[in-house]
Amino acid sequence: MFVYLCGMKAMEDQIKNYINALGISELKPMQQEMLTTAAAGKDIILLSPTGSGKTLAFLLPLLLKLNPEKEVVQLMILAPSRELAIQIEQVFRELKTGLKVLCSYGGHSIQTERNSFLHPPTVLIGTPGRIADHVRRERFSFDHLKYLVLDEFDKSLELGFQAEMKEIIFQLKALKQRVLTSATNLKDIPAFVGIKNAQTLSYISEVEKPLTLTLKGVRSEGKDKLDAFFKLVCHLGNEPMLVFVNHREAADRISNHLHDMGLRHDVFHGGMKQEDRERALIKFRNGSHHLLITTDLASRGLDIPEIKYVIHYHLPGKEDAYIHRNGRTARMNAEGTVYLLLAEEEPLPEYIKTELQFEEVNSYTELPELPDWTTLYIGSGKKDKVNKIDIVGLFFKKGRLQKDELGRIDVLDHSAFVAVKSGKVKKLLQNLKNEKIKGKKLKMEVSK
Repeated sequence: MFVYLCGMKAMEDQIKNYINALGISELKPMQQEMLTTAAAGKDIILLSPTGSGKTLAFLLPLLLKLNPEKEVVQLMILAPSRELAIQIEQVFRELKTGLKVLCSYGGHSIQTERNSFLHPPTVLIGTPGRIADHVRRERFSFDHLKYLVLDEFDKSLELGFQAEMKEIIFQLKALKQRVLTSATNLKDIPAFVGIKNAQTLSYISEVEKPLTLTLKGVRSEGKDKLDAFFKLVCHLGNEPMLVFVNHREAADRISNHLHDMGLRHDVFHGGMKQEDRERALIKFRNGSHHLLITTDLASRGLDIPEIKYVIHYHLPGKEDAYIHRNGRTARMNAEGTVYLLLAEEEPLPEYIKTELQFEEVNSYTELPELPDWTTLYIGSGKKDKVNKIDIVGLFFKKGRLQKDELGRIDVLDHSAFVAVKSGKVKKLLQNLKNEKIKGKKLKMEVSK
C-alpha cells in the first residue's frame, strides 16, 4: 500500500524514520511547508538558495506518494550537472527508503544503466542528455511515472538542455505533479514544462542580505594576472577559497602555474573526466586542499562547504552569474569576502555599483601552510559491500587512529576517499599494509 494512504500517523512515523536516518532533529520551515503543499497535489515552484536543503524538501513529500510494491519508474528527477544528480542520489540513499534508485549521467557506465532497467528503479535521477537517450530507446515504461522534479531548472536551460527536457516531458503522459526548483526567481517558464496553477514557495529573500559580504579589489601590473593572483592567495593563507574563471583553458593554465610554485590546489570544470571532478570536490570538502579553481559549473547546485573567500580571476559577462558566484560565501549568516582581480587598465562591469576597497599584495610570496588533512584512496566501494562503518572500524582498530585523526569519508561505487590528519598518514599506511576489507586485500594510497 502507498504510505500516504495508511493515515496521518503512518506518514508522520515514516517522516520521523527518514529524519532519524539523516541524523537531524527536525525539518526546516521550507521543508515543512513543502510537505504540506505537495500533499495537495498541485504543481510547485520552489525558490531557495543553494545549500538550504532543497533536495530533502522535494524528496520527502514525493517519496510518501510512491508505491513500493510496483517495480516501475514512478519519480524522475532531472538535474543540470552530474555532480548535482549524484548529490541527490546520495541524499536519497541516506534516507534508507528501501526503494531502488538509478542515477544516470554521461560518464556513468551505460551498460550498468541498461542492466538496471531490467528491474526498473522506483526513482530515476539524472541529467537531461542521458535520460533523453534512455527515453528515445524506450528502456523503461512511462505509464506509471507520475512525479517529475526539475532541479535547478533555469540552470538546465542556461546550459542548453531545453530540447532534451522537452523531448522527455512530451513522453510523460501520466504526470500528476511537477516540481521546479531554482536558486533565483524564474521569469518565464516554457510551455513545454506543462506547469499549471503552480504554487510558488519562495525562500530566496532570506539570503539576499549582503550584510556580511565584503567586496575588495586587487590590481595586477600589466594584463597577466598570474603573479598578482599567486600573491593574493599567499596573502589569504590556508582558508577555503573558490577562484572563478570564464574558460576551462584558463583554469588549467593557472593550475599549471600553481603546481610550478608548489601551492596545493585543485581544478573543477566540465572538460575533466567525471572521476577527476569527483575527486577534486571530495578533497575540497574534506579539507585536503582549500583552493579550488573553477568555471561557473561550481557557482551553484553543488554541496560544498562554506567558503571564506571568492576570487573573480575573470568577471562574468552577466550580473546573475556574478551574484551566484558571490553566493558561495557569506551564506547562513557567516562572513565572507569577495575579491575582484583586475588587470592594470581593466574597467569594472556596469553591474558592479559598489565602490571597491583595493589591497596591495606585492609583499606576499610565502606559501600558505599545508592543510591539516590528507585524502587516502581505497580501491573498494559500495559495489564491493564496503561502507563507512567498515572503514571507521579498520582505521581505528588496525590503523590505531584516534577519533580526531579521522575526517570525512566518501564511499563511491568502486572506491572510497578518507581524510586523515596529515601527520598520521605514513604510520597508518604501514599499519594497514597487509590488512583486508570485506575479505579482499586492502588497496590504499594517498589520493593524487
